[in-house]
Amino acid sequence: MEKDKVFADRKLKVKPFEFNEEVANVFDDMLNRSVPFYAESIKRQSQLAARYYQKHSRIYDLGCSHGNLGMLILNQLKGRTFSMTAVDSSKPMIEKYLNRLGEYDNTPQVDLVCGLLEDIQIKNASVVLINLTLQFFDTEKRDDLIKKIYQGMNPGGILLLTEKTVHASKTLDDLQTKFYKTFKIENGYSQLEISQKRDALDKVLIPDTIATHRKRILNAGFATFDIWLKWFNFASMIAIKK
Repeated sequence: MEKDKVFADRKLKVKPFEFNEEVANVFDDMLNRSVPFYAESIKRQSQLAARYYQKHSRIYDLGCSHGNLGMLILNQLKGRTFSMTAVDSSKPMIEKYLNRLGEYDNTPQVDLVCGLLEDIQIKNASVVLINLTLQFFDTEKRDDLIKKIYQGMNPGGILLLTEKTVHASKTLDDLQTKFYKTFKIENGYSQLEISQKRDALDKVLIPDTIATHRKRILNAGFATFDIWLKWFNFASMIAIKK
C-alpha cells in the first residue's frame, strides 16, 4: 500500500482537493488513516447489501471510488446472480476499479460508470450505497438526489449512507473536530499535512448535520431511518423503503 504523502510537503498555494491520479494511488492509505472504522463500515455494508439485495434488482454504489466496497459485495454475493452499477466522477478511480475487476474471471454483473451522480438514472434498485460522497455533492442538489434514489427503489430496498458530519452545537462540533485531529495525528499525519488538507477541502467538502440528513431522507419518503455506526463527526446511516 503506497503511503499518503499528498500534503506532506509545504505548498506555496494549496489547490482545491480533487480525486486525481495522485490521490487514487494512495487512496487506501488515506482512507485507513483518515476515516475512523472505515474497514468495519464497508464490511458491514457489504453484508447488509447481501441481506437486502432482491433477486433481479440492481445495486447502486454511488461514489464508488476504486472499488473497496464493491469488491466486498462481490465476495458476499459470490455464486449469486446480481447486477451492480458503480459510479464515480473520477477517471483515475474508475480505471483502478476496472483493473481490480480484471482479477476476476467473470464479472459481467458490474457496470462501471465514470460520470456525475445527477446524470444517473436509478431504476429497480434494492440497495443504494453512498460512502463519503454526498458531502462533495452540490448542496442544492442533495435533496433531489435522495428523492431520485427513493423513487427508483423497490419496496423493501435499503439506502446506506456514510458521511462526515457537523454538529449544530458549536461546543460539540469543536469537541468532534479536536478528537478527529487527534485521530489523524495518532495515525502519523503531521500538523502541516492536516492543515494543508483542511485548506484543500475548504468549500469542496461541505458536511451536513445528522438532523439534516434525517430530515432529507424522511422527506424523500423513506419510512425508517437510523444511525448504525457513529464516531464523533463520522456517521453511517440506514434507511429502508416500505
